[in-house]
Amino acid sequence: MIKLITKLAKNTNGASAAEYALIVAVLGGLVVAGATGFGGSLNTAMRSNGTALTGKATGSF
Repeated sequence: MIKLITKLAKNTNGASAAEYALIVAVLGGLVVAGATGFGGSLNTAMRSNGTALTGKATGSF
C-alpha cells in the first residue's frame, strides 16, 4: 500500500494537465472580458456613425 501511495505521489502527469487547464481557463476568461469590452465600444461607434449618416441622408445634420 505504501508503494502505491509513493508511486501516485511521484506521478505528475495529472498535475501538468491541471495546470494547462487552469491556464486555458484564465486565458478564456480574458478573451471573453476583452471581447465584451470591445463589443461595447464597437456598438457605440457604429451607433454614432449610423446617427451621423442618417442625419446626412435626411439633411438635418
